[in-house]
Amino acid sequence: MKNDFLKKLTELDGIPGQEVQVSKYIESEVKPYADFIEHDHLGSLIAIKGETGPRIMIGGHMDEVGLMVTEITKEGFVKFQPIGGWFSQVMLAQVWKITTKKGIVYGVTGSKPPHIIPLEDRKKAIDIEQMYLDIGVDSKEEALELGVMPGDMITPNSEFKVLGNGKYLLGKAWDNRIGSAVVVEVLKNLKNNPNQVFGAFTVQEEVGLRGAKTASYIAAPDIAFAIDTGLGNDVPGGISNEQSLGKGPQILLFDGGLIGHKTLRNFVIEVAKENKIPYQEGFIKGGRTDAGHFHLAHHGAASLSICIPTRYMHSHTSIIHRDDFENTVKLMTLVIEKLNKETVEKILFD
Repeated sequence: MKNDFLKKLTELDGIPGQEVQVSKYIESEVKPYADFIEHDHLGSLIAIKGETGPRIMIGGHMDEVGLMVTEITKEGFVKFQPIGGWFSQVMLAQVWKITTKKGIVYGVTGSKPPHIIPLEDRKKAIDIEQMYLDIGVDSKEEALELGVMPGDMITPNSEFKVLGNGKYLLGKAWDNRIGSAVVVEVLKNLKNNPNQVFGAFTVQEEVGLRGAKTASYIAAPDIAFAIDTGLGNDVPGGISNEQSLGKGPQILLFDGGLIGHKTLRNFVIEVAKENKIPYQEGFIKGGRTDAGHFHLAHHGAASLSICIPTRYMHSHTSIIHRDDFENTVKLMTLVIEKLNKETVEKILFD
């Protein structure tokens, strides 16, 4: 797998509710490998492979954290609303892209130089509500002439980069374009598929797993996997145990929306061991994945969150390890190929 696909996917822009660029590109990639393509009414894309057997859902969300234009001041500064979770300290003095009807407009988050900030105030985090974007105009009229309007999408201006030894990949939207990329590659790889596989590319995960709810009602899965980003905390001052880049996908014990189905988790771990695929057993206390809604659709589904360790999530620049991506694709392909009718019934009812 070349980096071109990952570069294109992470550089596309798509905040919650405005994922259409990403959806169109993914659909062009998966269409040759799917028997059917469906969409829910929120914008989620579901690529279906197979017409008989257990219903297996594997999903990654397409949206990224970003901002939305809410107001233009009379001086031409842009006020905004965060869409998804941002930590204010990663936002100052950053370059952003505003997607307007006339094209891209660039802006920078305004920040005061330390020379004019009292010593006591330098220790405090700046409130996001005090922030604005400087787009280099003198008035509201000039901003409007450029095409900037309330409701416009704002995303980080960041390029995909291959770092260091070639295994570390930097991008603005790994959360969760890398999960979407895994689902694409699994659909391409499946050869001996005894199931109905629903490859879901969901919308609005970052604002409440909304696309996961509607997409899972279409899929009505027996088994469901959410492929997302997980904590990569193998950094100075961090806790690297089960949170390290390059040591395999994280098969989560639990997150904020799901207690992982124990029998299914044991099955996935067994497949990993049999095929010498490295893995980690992590957990997330403060976040959740689309599996939080996948497992509640209709009569319920045995579900897991499978995560790719990621450093510096919800910022302009996150880092993943290519081996983790490739091992997640390998693991999930093998798992789905082993989930025949007998195995699924054993997981669900034994």
